[in-house]
Amino acid sequence: MTPSLPAPWFNYPVEVFPHDTDYAGIVWHGSYVRWMEEARVACLNDVGIAFSELVALGCDLPVVDIGIRYRKSLRMGDRAELKTRLLPQKGVRLLWEYELWSVGQSAGRDEPILHLTAQVTLVAVNMNTGKILRKLPSELLDALELIMAGPDSVADLDGEE
Repeated sequence: MTPSLPAPWFNYPVEVFPHDTDYAGIVWHGSYVRWMEEARVACLNDVGIAFSELVALGCDLPVVDIGIRYRKSLRMGDRAELKTRLLPQKGVRLLWEYELWSVGQSAGRDEPILHLTAQVTLVAVNMNTGKILRKLPSELLDALELIMAGPDSVADLDGEE
């Protein structure tokens, strides 16, 4: 799998609850990281691989690098959409890109608001030895190919019902 273009965006809805915020009702920075992980796991689930299946295979996907640009805070009660997509694979590194958007009012009309951009790098690790896997499990490779191919390929799977 070596496509040169990123995968299509996967959209993950976010709603800000009180436990996501600090005492002032502004989203705590760690909540964004949790939402990014939830979106990655949901994206994998969407193409048919549960994280628990990776664990059963003895594979973990720890974060080895993360870069976040906080642009505008979300507040308690806000709703937004976290967009995530897989970037072209580099060896055994999995690069995920994120944008967090909401819609707000400006001059009496709806305007998109960008709250966050981020990139996360994961590597596949053997859970027993803690060593980086030289080759990704075939089940994970299959899922990543579906993600890179986009929603039409997932719809094709759904059509097999």
